Amino acid sequence: MKKNLFGAAMLLASFSAFAAEHHAHWGYNGETGPENWAKLTPEFGACAGKNQTPVNLTGFIKADLKPLKFNYKTGGSQILNNGHTVQVVYDAGSNVVIDGVEYGLKQFHFHAPSENLIQGESYPLEGHFVHADKDGNLAVVTVMFKEGHENTALKNLWAHMPAKEGDKIALSPAFNAQTLFPNNHAYYRFSGSLTTPPCTEGVRWIVLKKPAFVSKAQIDAFKKVMGQDNNRPVQAINAREILE
Repeated sequence: MKKNLFGAAMLLASFSAFAAEHHAHWGYNGETGPENWAKLTPEFGACAGKNQTPVNLTGFIKADLKPLKFNYKTGGSQILNNGHTVQVVYDAGSNVVIDGVEYGLKQFHFHAPSENLIQGESYPLEGHFVHADKDGNLAVVTVMFKEGHENTALKNLWAHMPAKEGDKIALSPAFNAQTLFPNNHAYYRFSGSLTTPPCTEGVRWIVLKKPAFVSKAQIDAFKKVMGQDNNRPVQAINAREILE
């Protein structure tokens, strides 16, 4: 059990882009960019795997997908800039139930433009809500953001967005992640990986079908802080099925 818990902790750390940086520098451009991740260090070998994320969601297979059950509380306690994304750390006590299994919300973060595509369509912003069950298995709920009217919930977050890499700001009052979700929770589902090194596979991906909205000014504010696009290119689906 201790070994499993340690592995889970490392997975979560690598997903938030911290642990990997201690072993090898990586980025989104040039020699340390996505096309070279698997070559940077043996620890990143999975980046060349056959079940990688992101993907272009298409060729859907009809399935009996059970409704998601969100049990979110207000728990976003800190917002940080780790150089690869802007991330909100979440306190324990919130979860989503998938196939009867509880996955606790650990953190959420953003990519611009979107990493995943839906039938070839790219979105200007994508949110990843990272969960783990008691054994450390990961599930990511994804929300796409479409350009339109200002997002009130994002406005509250962006007001505290750290401008410099390494900066952390406490959120007071704490933030409720569910305010970022569309009302309709219909979803696509597939098996994939972390979208950042070490690109570990076996991650359950849940992509909500309906997007939320975000203004052009809010997109631009995020891009200005990042200083570059922070999306990994789409990967081959190979033998995987995209369920809906």
